[in-house]
Amino acid sequence: MRIFITGAAGMVGSHLVDRLGPTDDVLASIFRPTVRVKEIQGKAQLVSLDIRDWPAVRKAIDDFRPEVIYHLAAQSLPTVSWANPWETMDSNVQGTVNVFEAVRHIRGNGSPDYDPMVVVACSSAEYGASLTPDRVPIREDAPLLPLHPYGVSKVTQDLLSFQYWQNYRIRCVRARIFNTTGTRKKADVVSDFSMRIAKIVRHGGKLRVGNLEARRAITDVRDLISALILLAEHGEPGDVYNISGSQAYQIGDLIPIFERLAGKELPVMVDPALIRPSDEPVIFGSAEKLHLRTGWKQSFPLEQTLRDMLEYALAHPEDDID
Repeated sequence: MRIFITGAAGMVGSHLVDRLGPTDDVLASIFRPTVRVKEIQGKAQLVSLDIRDWPAVRKAIDDFRPEVIYHLAAQSLPTVSWANPWETMDSNVQGTVNVFEAVRHIRGNGSPDYDPMVVVACSSAEYGASLTPDRVPIREDAPLLPLHPYGVSKVTQDLLSFQYWQNYRIRCVRARIFNTTGTRKKADVVSDFSMRIAKIVRHGGKLRVGNLEARRAITDVRDLISALILLAEHGEPGDVYNISGSQAYQIGDLIPIFERLAGKELPVMVDPALIRPSDEPVIFGSAEKLHLRTGWKQSFPLEQTLRDMLEYALAHPEDDID
């Protein structure tokens, strides 16, 4: 089976390459890597590709003719979307249009039976203001009320995917991904903690923190990869599925676990710079629909995820952050 992964040099994409490779049957696009590309070299055919470049996207899909497309390429940081909403919308919305239009182009140019499954990486950020303590774990039919430009871009991506299924019968599933972390992750609370704690282990100091009261369901990236593959195989075309951990943890509860793993006490210091202008008090989704459709369930306990991430951070001191 030929598989095309957009955004393969991000955390999720790189782990998907790990799972599927090594093979020449996977084409993996790279643009502005956030992971060490050497960690996935030799596991797939790597191609430099900006998802916003319509002719390049069309050619890549037309030449390779994948049977499954995992569309992961995105500007994925809410904080960046505040500073640069233009790039966020361009990457996430235009990039999605390019993928679906490439399939339409192939069908209209001599291959009307071309019928890949497109797995679109959507986001829990789409729910936004609907994520209130009385509504979690939130289900897929909740109102989409995003609280930042990134969330808005993901709602647009989600609904575009639905529209292409309804209008053109391009098979797709919309995966609303909740907080996911793991090795190679950057710029989420768990990876930031891992890198800061690794630096404290080496040099001492205090752990800078933001909002410790927020609650998040946390999924290991390896479990997410299993969910995405199952959705490619068994998802109902056009449908939407939450991918969420089964338990919401208060962010402050991670610190004692890290203390145990690091073998030392971690004094904390609240840094106002780490407090977001809007921050959902709880992000927790129901993955019941996904489980019923595919049989998916989590395999990696939280402590194993944190242990693996701390060990990775200790092995890469160049990633240290303050």
